[in-house]
Amino acid sequence: MNSVGEACTELKREYDQCFNRWFAEKFLKGESAGDPCGQLFKRYQLCVQKAIKEKDIPIEGLEFMGPSKGKTEDSS
Repeated sequence: MNSVGEACTELKREYDQCFNRWFAEKFLKGESAGDPCGQLFKRYQLCVQKAIKEKDIPIEGLEFMGPSKGKTEDSS
């Protein structure tokens, strides 16, 4: 499945591969420590947020998950 932003599709694919590998090779075997895909997810999340903004997709009432909740790439 492609991402909401065409430019984000490759990042989504990389994150999905990382997560699926971690889930199958570590998590299901009881090794849940660490977050090997966190940086990929953050890059993908920022890309999606940018695409939503550029496409002027209304997101009122939706909450983004994660530690950057309520922040965009422009926030400091």
